[in-house]
Amino acid sequence: MDQGHPILLSDIAHGRSGDKGNHANVAVLAYTDAGYVWLRENLTVDVVRKYFEPLGASQVERFEAPNVFGLNFLLYDVLAGGASRSLRIDTQGKTLALALLQMPIARPANFEKMTRKVMA
Repeated sequence: MDQGHPILLSDIAHGRSGDKGNHANVAVLAYTDAGYVWLRENLTVDVVRKYFEPLGASQVERFEAPNVFGLNFLLYDVLAGGASRSLRIDTQGKTLALALLQMPIARPANFEKMTRKVMA
């Protein structure tokens, strides 16, 4: 991969998500300390808000969890009423982390320090 070729957020992190009533919780966890530094600097509230803009979140908050190299995003009013009221396919927000991990990003200069270590 050359420097200009984009990668996916999933190349440097994994995630989980779920519902909190009408709100969704999206956690993104870097594989390495270097990946966490990149996440903290680049995966901002504004970036996540814009990415999920079509879902109509009324507010996005970010919380840091450095002990697990993670960022946790709370997307308010994004589930169209929540599990028992929503007509959306994903009424509990279980796929939101997977969707965010498909975000294309510019390949960081220190990309090799951000990937999972593969055991031989």
